[in-house]
Amino acid sequence: MSFLPRSIRPKAPPIKTQGIKTKVVPLIARSIVWDGGGRWIEPFLGSGVVALNIGPQRAVLADTNEHMIDLYRGIQDGSINGRSMRQYLEREGSELLDKGESHYYAVRERFNEHGDPFDFMFLSRSCFNGMMRFNKKGGFNVPFCRKPERFRPALVTKIVNQVEWARGAMAGKDWDFVVQDWRATIASAEPGDMIYCDPPYVGRHTDYYNGFTDEESDDLARALIETDASFALSNWLENKYRRNEYVDRWFSSHPQRTMSHFYHVGPQEALRNEMIEVVILSTCAAAEPVDETHKESALPLFEAAELADV
Repeated sequence: MSFLPRSIRPKAPPIKTQGIKTKVVPLIARSIVWDGGGRWIEPFLGSGVVALNIGPQRAVLADTNEHMIDLYRGIQDGSINGRSMRQYLEREGSELLDKGESHYYAVRERFNEHGDPFDFMFLSRSCFNGMMRFNKKGGFNVPFCRKPERFRPALVTKIVNQVEWARGAMAGKDWDFVVQDWRATIASAEPGDMIYCDPPYVGRHTDYYNGFTDEESDDLARALIETDASFALSNWLENKYRRNEYVDRWFSSHPQRTMSHFYHVGPQEALRNEMIEVVILSTCAAAEPVDETHKESALPLFEAAELADV
């Protein structure tokens, strides 16, 4: 019996990033054929939303952003749990309400010095527009959202529930969270493994941590085409202005599954546009297409996520 494809009603993870894949999880889950016997491998873990919803028994989950990996390692070993997160957010949220933006910047400075995963969560949920961005020195540099009342009881409870859901999703499973370059992660893949890649999108300027060049995108395409494992790759396909020639250049002969939804990848309203999302598959990993005309509501992705928080 195959582990995938299957129907999934996705849940949001505790952390937020631009380009988060919550809405794309159902397309990913119904597009892949995989028996689940090998490892689920993600070279670009990001928010962790795909792995948490897919729920494989064995996984290698990698990212160069050590803060993301530290957060999920903490949830995995229990040092970060619903109770400790509630205590932290209630305390820091009260300080934010009392002191306003000065407290946000104090937490940001503290995080950039010590890298505490609780502070990472605080910044993710109280920075401007839910963005995640680091400077060349590795410092988190997104400004305050200007909402001192940000951590209302409903949002704190929402985050606590997401932490507990993530903890439950990985409980009893062999998941290895690692900080490493995508090349090493893909090179470790073996026959029977399933690689899911969600890299920074070519030509979309959405990399939030350490830069990802067009040359690396080409290297990634070569590595996936040459791997002995199965693979699925998410990327943008087209919008009303242009089409992603990278997809056509490297993967025109590969199976593709698409959906339409809205992305928010920057602070301006003009950057909130409809996008055709594509999941590219190795031939042996491609399930029969189902409802490829599926279209999400016109609510921008981050706005939809924010509404779910309150």
